[in-house]
Amino acid sequence: MKRNLILGGLLSGLFLFAALISFVWTPYDHAALDIPNKLQAPYAAHLLGTDHFGRDLLSMIMVGARTSIAVAFVAVGIGMGLGVPLGLWAAARQGTLVDELIMRGNDLVFAFPSLVIAILITAIFGAGAVNAIIAIGIFNIPVFARITRGAALSLWQREFIMAARVAGKNATRISIEHILPNVTNLLIVQGTIQFSLGILAEAGLSYVGLGAQPPTPSWGRMLADAQTLVSIAPHMALVPGFAIILTVLGLNLMGDGLRDYLDPRLRVARS
Repeated sequence: MKRNLILGGLLSGLFLFAALISFVWTPYDHAALDIPNKLQAPYAAHLLGTDHFGRDLLSMIMVGARTSIAVAFVAVGIGMGLGVPLGLWAAARQGTLVDELIMRGNDLVFAFPSLVIAILITAIFGAGAVNAIIAIGIFNIPVFARITRGAALSLWQREFIMAARVAGKNATRISIEHILPNVTNLLIVQGTIQFSLGILAEAGLSYVGLGAQPPTPSWGRMLADAQTLVSIAPHMALVPGFAIILTVLGLNLMGDGLRDYLDPRLRVARS
């Protein structure tokens, strides 16, 4: 629905704006310690309060937004950049050994959640945002491969694809010129959904210490820091918690709205 698209766009745009503006301005230095004012509830000087080191939570949320968005964006880019070509290739070679190898490889990756992959990568290369990106990106590859293959398979039976074959175009050219443009809308919607899941995954990895490392703020690590202080300073958990909830909600609403907007059949069915 158009309402979902607008509301989702506003919520997502709010955190994107906060992330962008944090490059040039934040209310305070996000790493500055102010021990005398630690664990302060929201008030005029610190609109979202301070943490156990006296750091301004609003500044940390703003900088943490760019961390979450950057990790999720690059991870989705990795998943889409590798998964879409694999899905197109598998569909073009339906029923062959290539198709079977790609899909069984996808099943193998699906057997290991992103957290398990992250633990494996961290054990080898150490914790950090780059390794979190790799872990989430690897998990996104089979998602886009399956979506692309499923949509492409139905298109390979269409008349305009048969006409392209009669015209002498090979499978690769047909996939790029005819199949890909017709699955782009579906990929955009799925990309939005995976972006929200990427933010959740980044927060989860940071919560267990496998994401961005100090002094870089992360919403997940802010939640981890707050878990032993909830009874004393509940705002320390509520602030990053609501940031994650609102961002993911906004992206999901936007994805739902984009699906309706880009698919005329759904738009007519809901009208």
